[in-house]
Amino acid sequence: MKHPITHTMRHLSSALLLTGGILFSQNLWACERPVVYGYDYVDCLSEGLAVVKRDGKYGFIDQIGKVVIPLKYDDAWSFSEGLAKVSQNDKYGFIDQTGKVVAPLNYDWAWSFSEGLARVEQNGKVGFIDKASKVVIPLNYDDAWYFSEGLAQVRQNGKWGFVDKTGQIVIPLKYDWAWNFSEGLASVSQNGKYGFIDKAGKVVIPLNYDWAWYFSEGLASVKQNNKYGFIDNTGKVVIPLNYDWVGSFSEGLAAVERNGKWGFIDNTGKIVIPFKYNSAESFSDGLAMVKHNDKFGFIDKTGKVVIPLQYDEAYSFDNGVASVVDYSTGEAFYINQQGERLNWTGKPIFIGYNDQ
Repeated sequence: MKHPITHTMRHLSSALLLTGGILFSQNLWACERPVVYGYDYVDCLSEGLAVVKRDGKYGFIDQIGKVVIPLKYDDAWSFSEGLAKVSQNDKYGFIDQTGKVVAPLNYDWAWSFSEGLARVEQNGKVGFIDKASKVVIPLNYDDAWYFSEGLAQVRQNGKWGFVDKTGQIVIPLKYDWAWNFSEGLASVSQNGKYGFIDKAGKVVIPLNYDWAWYFSEGLASVKQNNKYGFIDNTGKVVIPLNYDWVGSFSEGLAAVERNGKWGFIDNTGKIVIPFKYNSAESFSDGLAMVKHNDKFGFIDKTGKVVIPLQYDEAYSFDNGVASVVDYSTGEAFYINQQGERLNWTGKPIFIGYNDQ
């Protein structure tokens, strides 16, 4: 029996694209790009600037193609909350939109800023810095995730808990696993059982499930006795646990699997799109990627096929753009919501596909 975290991480990793030597998740690369030439790679605009690559070095250009930050870094990531992560000689730091280094490139690894703080790593220990480069949460933890709804989960000696933005431990490190807060609740586990806690650390939904995922649109998927369903934030079972696998709710619908076939249900549990696909992903921008007979395409919320199932690989829409692969031509490219090919500078390179 497949485990939902395996399914989720499999799709997350497969949805990561390697473009120009930079790894991006799909919600970062599908957006407007400057129309420029002479670069090995041009990324999407983020906060007014786009990463570009030439001769193995990275910098930033604006919407009209003007170089704002010279191409001198070994790697660079899109701007987030006014700062961008960059690297030189395997060390990481942050620059502002003028190119000024605001956090020296001293770290072994760093994540982009979230809610005003960034996770940084040095000598195998993890903590958080603010936008002035001040260490606000000391690098004392074995692991940590980004801040969400004011809290971040941290791990020490194999146990997880939560800290606030001052570094104060607000939920003791006593859980075997913890997920980010979403809609006021976080999934946690002890002794192989999962439930939910609130931001005060109170157990709101008892740890009785074999698995529990995050809340989305008021519902969270849970597993018991190898079957999946959905509960609300009081713990009430809203959609019975009789599915073999489920995705999270998105745009009012959730992908669910039964007897090897996928369809979609609404938040009352009503089957909206019949079980007939070999695979399905969540709705995004009004369309969902589906697979049948080893071909991928896209359907709308009525189940109508909007983009024919003709691609060998495909990833969900974001900002009106999706990426697809056609093995017959050996091409990976972007399409719009009408299925029309976009002739953008740069192209998606799918991990795994690129080595075929």
